[in-house]
Amino acid sequence: MSETPHIVSDVMTRTVVAVGRDASFKELVQTLGQWRVSAAPVLEGEGRVIGVVSEADLLPKEEFRDSDPNHFQQLRRLPDLAKAGALTAEELMSSPAVTVHPDATLAEAARIMAVRGVKRLPVVDPEGKLQGIVSRGDLLKVFLRSDQDIEEEVHRTVVSCLLPGSSVQVRVRDGVVTLGGQIRDTALIPVAARLARAVEGVVDVECHFRGIGPDEAEGTA
Repeated sequence: MSETPHIVSDVMTRTVVAVGRDASFKELVQTLGQWRVSAAPVLEGEGRVIGVVSEADLLPKEEFRDSDPNHFQQLRRLPDLAKAGALTAEELMSSPAVTVHPDATLAEAARIMAVRGVKRLPVVDPEGKLQGIVSRGDLLKVFLRSDQDIEEEVHRTVVSCLLPGSSVQVRVRDGVVTLGGQIRDTALIPVAARLARAVEGVVDVECHFRGIGPDEAEGTA
């Protein structure tokens, strides 16, 4: 990965397994199994996402197949009992779908997944039409960047911009960035650390800076 992916469209999967709202229960099971996916967007019209159906939506039919829940269980599990009797994607799907736009940052997508408790997000355009899908695994692709790529970007976007003309050294090992050397303004250390940490693929940042004393400053003036 030679360039930093900053937005969802950089890492999303563009070929998506999707179903129509009238897809039957058996079709759904066959589709998920055939393509080895755990969920599929549900589309209508010209590809507008109206929901998502997952393996979790299908399991209640098996769970309640030979059980007779008591009144308390019925009240507590009403949504699952409804899914147990559902026959089509429209009846089974979670709706409205939790989606994300292609230009959302990876951090925004990660926050949506965490807050909404989902493992994947359909990627939609402003009209709600399906453009792709992004999963937790896709968001982790940024950590596959080589140490050399990360080091070059930290030099270019942090050291050259924030500390031009300084003797700052950058080392990266297993995604951990180490910044060291002498700098005139030690107040810039937390800023440099924050900017380096914002580079995609960075696992952590360590700073080992030393301020330039008055005598050294005169010698370098």
